Order: sequence, then structure tokens, then C-alpha cells
Amino acid sequence: MAGNKNLHAANRAKQDEFYTQLSDIEKELKHYRKHFRGKTVYCNCDDPTISNFFLYFRLNFEKLGLKRLITTCYKNRQTDIFSEHNMEAAAGVEYVGDGTEPHVFQLKEDGDFRSHECIELLKQADIVVTNPPFSLFREYIAQLVEYGKKFVVIGSMNAITYKEVFPLIQSGRLWLGHGPAGKDMLFDVPEDYARELVETKKEGSAYRLVDNIVKGRLGNASWFTNLDHRKRHEDLILYKKYSPDEYPKYDNYDAINVKKTDHIPVDFAGPMGVPISFLDKHSPNQFEIIGMDRPLITELTGRQSRFKIKGKEIFARIVIRNKRVRQ
Repeated sequence: MAGNKNLHAANRAKQDEFYTQLSDIEKELKHYRKHFRGKTVYCNCDDPTISNFFLYFRLNFEKLGLKRLITTCYKNRQTDIFSEHNMEAAAGVEYVGDGTEPHVFQLKEDGDFRSHECIELLKQADIVVTNPPFSLFREYIAQLVEYGKKFVVIGSMNAITYKEVFPLIQSGRLWLGHGPAGKDMLFDVPEDYARELVETKKEGSAYRLVDNIVKGRLGNASWFTNLDHRKRHEDLILYKKYSPDEYPKYDNYDAINVKKTDHIPVDFAGPMGVPISFLDKHSPNQFEIIGMDRPLITELTGRQSRFKIKGKEIFARIVIRNKRVRQ
């Protein structure tokens, strides 16, 4: 059993090791420039020899008006100045601009974001920006919230439904980034994992060939943040009118079902169940988030269930109300 557990852990680690492309970083972070002036940025899941997050902030250090840039990663990354597998500890890099060279420093521990050393560095940071391991996303977000940090990070859209994440969204302490959510985002993949993907021919589901280079493909990746951006305050333009035939009520909850975000009726005042992708268009000025389907049903009946229509469960739904329509 222990061998199988270690094997599964190693497999998860490989599939967590996706390196964000510089173009995607530039497209997203340009919407937060005002937040970075005079701030210390910490990339705590990033090997600076290959991390495009480190590259972006180093290249734009003066333009953004940064105070300090810190980068650390787990020791098992195979790099030149960082860990080789025979090292007892990992290393980090600090950059302060002014034409200086980045300062490489040794860590006594393994560079895991949960380690004591990395937490001490986290305390010194104002904003955290990175692509954390998707398999550890719950713990990662919980740590950022615990230490009161601002952040812009990449995660799976599925994280919206996590019991550790959704309450933060509902209470306005976390929201989706500016870029379109759930888009088909490409990531650089480690060479050994790329070979495995090619050999096992998992085409379409795990990777894509781009200019004969294997890149990981994640069709449901999204940016998560608690930094404000303009898109968050833009109203969703509504045009459809409510009709009972087009918007059936759930069997087990008093709300209507809305199949697509752009089908939200302009004239309905009550609770509406919408897809989780709605959050990409959510403005807290326009809509109130009431809850998520399973927790609402559990609270109502004591049993876990999705919403049902004619006895059949449907995909995850967020319940909202339009603040602009009077009851």
C-alpha cells in the first residue's frame, strides 16, 4: 500500500508541474499594475531558472515600481542553481532591481510553500503571484488567507466548488481574475513528463504539440485573485425575458434553472441557479451570491445532493439574485 501511495503521489507531482507561459502572465498581470508599486512580490512555487513569473517581474521590476522580488521552489526541481536530487535543501532568489544581479540564497528546508522558512518569507511579502500545485490548491489558498496576503494565482475552475474556496468567493474575499475563466490554457511541461505523454499517446486530454514542442493543456484553468480589477465592476448585459417554460424550477430547491450565463433573465427577482462559469462575469454590484447547490441542499434536507429537474441531478450550480430587479 505504501508503494502505491508513493507512486500516486509522484504521479500527482508530475501533473502539477506545469510552467505558465509568459504571454498568459503578461495578458493577466497588466490589469493589476497599480497594485504592485512599492510592493514585495513573492513567487513561492517557482524555479527562477525556468519560471516565467520570475522573468516577468524581473523584466518589469522598474516599470511596476516593485520594492523586492523573492522566488522559491521545492527542492526536487532539476535545475542548475537550485536543487539536484542529492541536495539536502533548496535555494531561493531575491531581486531588488537597480541593475543588481539576483541574489541566490540557500534554504535550510526543502522549499515547500508550507515549510517554516517559506512561511517566514511569505510574511515579508505583500503580493503572491504563482501557479501553485493544483492538487494542493485548498491548502495553498488557506495559507494565503491565514496570513492576510494579496494574491494572483492560477487554479482549476473546479476549485470554485471546494468547501474551502467557495465561502471566500461568496463573502467577497476572493474572485476570478480578469482573463476568461475555464479557457484552454497551455503550459510548458518538463521534458521527462512530455516524453511520457507522447509515449502513452494521451493526445487531446493532457497535452498539445505546439511548434513540435509538447505543452500541457488545461482546458479549465483560471486566475484567482483578491486584487481588484475593472472587469469585476462591469455589469453583465441581460436581454432575455423570464418564462416558466424556459426556466424550470428545481425539484428540491426554490430557484429557477438558468442553462447559460448569458441567458440570465433581465426581469426575474428571485433565486436563480447558474453555471459556475458565471463567476467570470460576476459583478458584486449587480448580483448577490446566495450559495452553492450541495451546501444549500444539505442545509435544507440534511442530505447531500445536486439540484434536480424531473428527478435528474444537473451539473453544479451557484445560486444568485439580481440586485437590480425588485421583489
